[in-house]
Amino acid sequence: MSTEASSVHFPAADWGGGVHPYRIGHRKLGMWLFIVSDSLTFSALLIGYSYLRASNVWPTPFPFRPSILFSSVMTFCLLSSSLTMVFGVSASSRGDKAAARKWILATMFFGAAFVILHLIEWNHLISEGLRPFSLPAHWVSTFTTSDGRLPSPLFGATFFTITGLHMFHVASGIIYLGVVAARVKKVNHEDVEISGLYWHFVDLVWMFVFPLIYILSVDVGGHLAR
Repeated sequence: MSTEASSVHFPAADWGGGVHPYRIGHRKLGMWLFIVSDSLTFSALLIGYSYLRASNVWPTPFPFRPSILFSSVMTFCLLSSSLTMVFGVSASSRGDKAAARKWILATMFFGAAFVILHLIEWNHLISEGLRPFSLPAHWVSTFTTSDGRLPSPLFGATFFTITGLHMFHVASGIIYLGVVAARVKKVNHEDVEISGLYWHFVDLVWMFVFPLIYILSVDVGGHLAR
């Protein structure tokens, strides 16, 4: 009996008091839970956007030049920031705090460039007359169908909500990375790695937003230019 009892393995003993359940730190686990919950939020918004787009006359107002080229530059900035974040986490894992700070600052630079470019684009669309629940008059006349169906005025609401929420995440991430960079010599590697998880999540979300919001809304026939 005693032999059998001693051979039984209790996984709870590996927890060390519950500090690292499932061999993962509680802070990293919290970040993963946040990412999962935030993924559901963006998924719901993009699914709702797709439903509205499929069930209404949807304007396609973005010319390839300059709108798509401009948004492609934004995408390049965000992808570059993901690469510099990888270098920062790698430097942190080697214990090179100075290099980690340098790469994190580079990530912040590309993230800030993305936000600035996005705000320029917002300003252009707002000055053109786009509002959350109304379209510019020339958009309405251009995209009204031959049988008189008007384009959906919800284009602005979905565009500003989805891209605005994503831009808020990027701006929050820049502040987050700034705190990590300022305290990089005091924090441990896991803290840098967790900040990298958040930043890569923000980049991944944009890889869904960019094609659904921009690429599918290309003015292929150049209707607005006529």
